[in-house]
Amino acid sequence: MGVRGARRQPILPLDQGAVPEARRDPTISPRSKPHRAFPRGAHRRRHRPRRKAFAAFIDAQPQTDRKRGLASTGYCMGGPMVLRTAAAVPSRIRAGATFHGGGFVTDKPDSPHLLIPQMKGRYLIAIAANDDARSPTEKDTLRTAFAAAKLPAEIEVYEGTMHGWCPPDSKVYNAAQADKAWARMLALFDKALV
Repeated sequence: MGVRGARRQPILPLDQGAVPEARRDPTISPRSKPHRAFPRGAHRRRHRPRRKAFAAFIDAQPQTDRKRGLASTGYCMGGPMVLRTAAAVPSRIRAGATFHGGGFVTDKPDSPHLLIPQMKGRYLIAIAANDDARSPTEKDTLRTAFAAAKLPAEIEVYEGTMHGWCPPDSKVYNAAQADKAWARMLALFDKALV
């Protein structure tokens, strides 16, 4: 997990001392066997308490204005985590933005798109053109799910982009489209996080 500054600097590691109680609490960070020892989907179930604990930790900070909402962002496989976090803490997550995410729609009963009715807030789903070519119906399924839940969502394929196009240190960085997506996210946050 990392923190990205408002000017899209490369990811910086979180201060490991920032949440020592979270690292010691077995319900938040359980000791576990290697990943392949878990049945499919177990990692998602294991992270459920972490989503709630992280939001509670942010809310417990004196500088947090709890009258305003929280936002969640995710790149690549972090995209579905945005939806999972928003569904886990719907009273606090008021906005989410995903960039070149994938795996939003699966045929599994725990598919992220099935969580949309549990969410609140506004969302930006910024899709890479080559991701859309691989899964051309995913955006339509997401649009249908957001519309059925009556949640505002801007779901757009960013033309000429490849998976990984947003971080400035990526080999496929597309500055013009990354700046556009970043501006859309900031506009979303200005509107939703009041």
